[in-house]
Amino acid sequence: MTQRTDPEPLRRLVVLRHAKSARPEGVTDHERPLAPRGARDAPAAGRVLADSGCLPGLALCSTALRARRTWELAAAQWGTPPPVRHDPRLYHAGVPELLAVIHEVPAEVETLLLVGHNPGLEDLVLALAGEGLDDTLDRVRAKFPTSAVAVLSWRGTRWRDLAPGSALLTSLTVPRGGKR
Repeated sequence: MTQRTDPEPLRRLVVLRHAKSARPEGVTDHERPLAPRGARDAPAAGRVLADSGCLPGLALCSTALRARRTWELAAAQWGTPPPVRHDPRLYHAGVPELLAVIHEVPAEVETLLLVGHNPGLEDLVLALAGEGLDDTLDRVRAKFPTSAVAVLSWRGTRWRDLAPGSALLTSLTVPRGGKR
């Protein structure tokens, strides 16, 4: 008799690029606020995640003001937001730095939300996605705009096992909230 082994748990990494930011004169890049369009789009991103049933167990967010504000407006769309960690390593991070932060996530977290910046987030999605559903990879390659939400799924017991090419890009949404 062969022993049945259950498959590794399905995990999801939700990647959210901060909403459209303003560029006020005399304000450092780190302290740039959201533009009016960004303030409309960030809640729309939160609604997309709620409607898709893709709410995270933990959020990791850049310390930049535009990312923090995107997180706040998106999370306000949910009944009870998950814990959030504001990590300075996510600001201007490339793929190696982003993966290092993700690899520290506790195994009990099944869905992780990462809120940050381009080009790092776009590069991360493309690096992790071994394949994508429909035209999602082509769309990411063409542009990963502000407020874009990419969902990657993979099977594994520990986040530190997430590696380039090991995930499936299951969706890419670019929420927009209201008139411009």
